Amino acid sequence: MVNLSQVVSVLETLYPLRYAEEWDEPGLIVGDPFAPVSKIYCAVDPTEGIVDEALAWGADLLVTHHPLFFRSVHTVAGSGFRGAIVNKLIGGHCGLWVGHTNADAAYRGVSEALADALGLIDQVPLVPISDPAASHSVGLGRVGNLATSVSLQDFARAVVKVLPPTQRGVDVAGDMTMPVRRVAVLGGSGDSLFDEVRASGADAYVTSDLRHHPVLDARQQAVREAQLRGEDPAMAARPAFINTPHYASEKVWFRYALEDIPDAIIARFGGTEGEGREKARVEMKLSATNTDPFSAHFGPSAE
Repeated sequence: MVNLSQVVSVLETLYPLRYAEEWDEPGLIVGDPFAPVSKIYCAVDPTEGIVDEALAWGADLLVTHHPLFFRSVHTVAGSGFRGAIVNKLIGGHCGLWVGHTNADAAYRGVSEALADALGLIDQVPLVPISDPAASHSVGLGRVGNLATSVSLQDFARAVVKVLPPTQRGVDVAGDMTMPVRRVAVLGGSGDSLFDEVRASGADAYVTSDLRHHPVLDARQQAVREAQLRGEDPAMAARPAFINTPHYASEKVWFRYALEDIPDAIIARFGGTEGEGREKARVEMKLSATNTDPFSAHFGPSAE
């Protein structure tokens, strides 16, 4: 059986920590490096409910996308929910490893999984990372093309179909009849990359946590530029924006991770013999729990 240190070495080969943003601290958060690992539970968020699920399943390791800690702490006492989670994990002999912005930028990571789910071809990173050791293009976000042009309305409906269901659905900023062919995506919060999206020539940008003023300003500027070019703003003001639930845009990653992690563990530690490969085999499971914090959505009355 592989141990936690060996599993972490595989995780950090698939999702290198050097890809993480400067402010981020992904990696191993809880766990004994020498503890055996045979069952890995996966989820977007390391909530106490998710930890309970992992322990009930008998997981040796919990892999999440979102961190348990965004800032330095001075206590993990059980009086706070983060301390309670740490103590529960330790008591249940379960580790916690986080793949956050490093998994965003990685090959077959968060944004690539979202782009693939939307059917984008000829993909490139929106913000490339130079890594001579990488055999594939890596970086934040992805930009690519749909096989055929569709209306913004039809594209938005396609986005809803590929995402895990939530109460909120998606918000759209743009003319519903405008054609969409080139698409930029970034799983999670993406309003810091508007300049890169504009430079990419994207017709639409799919991301999360978009705010009123940045989107309103970007749309007004796009309309003005279309007017100055003598074009119809409804058709030429780009990009349009599709605001997705944060949780949903990132959960798509696990479609790849559930395959890539156990395969990489076997390839690294299983050797060539059947018995050795069986000992290196780990069982993977993805939580079915929706950890989007918004539990209801009320629109205008139909009356």
